[in-house]
Amino acid sequence: MVNLVFTFLCFSNSRCLLQLSQGSTFKLSWLLAKGLSDTSPDEGLLEDLTVEDKAVEQLAEGLLSHYLPDLQRSKQALQELTQNQVVLLDTLEQEISKFKECHSMLDINALFTEAKHYHAKLVNIRKEMLMLHEKTSKLKKRALKLQQKRQKEELEREQQREKEFEREKQLTAKLAKRT
Repeated sequence: MVNLVFTFLCFSNSRCLLQLSQGSTFKLSWLLAKGLSDTSPDEGLLEDLTVEDKAVEQLAEGLLSHYLPDLQRSKQALQELTQNQVVLLDTLEQEISKFKECHSMLDINALFTEAKHYHAKLVNIRKEMLMLHEKTSKLKKRALKLQQKRQKEELEREQQREKEFEREKQLTAKLAKRT
């Protein structure tokens, strides 16, 4: 196998010089040093460049052997990054769902607070109803006692009238019977 060395020389106007050397005998220049400050990027290129097939094959093998491991490592790194990105996206979706659950928990807390408020209102209404029930029970008892008292008084008046009527009857003169 042939040991090839590539050298890239880049200039500020984005022109590059590629040199390939095998030992110290083989050199190939793609750009001329003349006119590096020109505005046309194609100016100064060698038009008719003849290279043997074996040299092209060696150049390709050297280029591949030089850059392929880096490209494979880059590819593997990109795959790892993609996998990590998928994991991060899944984690992010889980976190988003947790935040949604948190918001729903806040809604549930608000519902519980509202339920507590209405429960307190119901307890107050029940107390009022019990108090009203006690009052109505007392009023019914009082009304019953008053009714019984009134009936007793009426009965006593009726009895008094009957006594007075009987007394008047007894006081009225009786006619004697003739015999």
